[in-house]
Amino acid sequence: MISVIIRTRNEEQWIRQCLATVARQDYVDFEMIVVDNQSTDRTLQIASEFDVEVVSIPQDEFTYGRALNRGIEASRGDFICCLSGHCFPENTHWLFWLRSTLRDPAIAGVYGRQKPIQSTHPLDKRDLWTMFGPERKVQTQDPFFHNANAMIRRSVWSKVPFDEQVNGVEDRVWARQVLGMGYRIAYEPSASIYHPHGINQAGDVARAERIVKVLEQTGLNRGW
Repeated sequence: MISVIIRTRNEEQWIRQCLATVARQDYVDFEMIVVDNQSTDRTLQIASEFDVEVVSIPQDEFTYGRALNRGIEASRGDFICCLSGHCFPENTHWLFWLRSTLRDPAIAGVYGRQKPIQSTHPLDKRDLWTMFGPERKVQTQDPFFHNANAMIRRSVWSKVPFDEQVNGVEDRVWARQVLGMGYRIAYEPSASIYHPHGINQAGDVARAERIVKVLEQTGLNRGW
């Protein structure tokens, strides 16, 4: 089974499309778990229209890694799919492509392609188009990984859960750890989603400062 862990906070604009496109996947053996960070809009009301389990995490306890860990703890699958609540699969084969990549036991995690939509900010379109290309690759040293659209093995997560202390890039911290254990990370462009916000949120300076701080604290900045 695959457990799809969807992190949300005030995602009423996108959550219905997110859950509906996941629910329509051709791969049928999966569950959906929404990990909600105290949404104050209609996110949870909309989520209740779907066959999902909701896990709530208090705002004062939230980190990106902790939210994922709590969702995984509540799940049953041997394979864990991470998806942001404002993202949605491009087609019905998305889960199939992620799962197929993990047939190779040497691969601990796989991340998929991210595409903009028409209304995505030009800065974010540029970043998504230049960072997520059409060519599949397997990484043995590069710790780039992205939990907006990814799948990992529960067996690896049980040894290396997501870091609950870092305030962002928990995905790259995790990837660096598992690469150090001899695993590989894969990029599968056929497992494509739409990411309206992009990965840098239109050049949000405060967000950039936070991410830079984490990269420097963890030493991940030295990987480039």
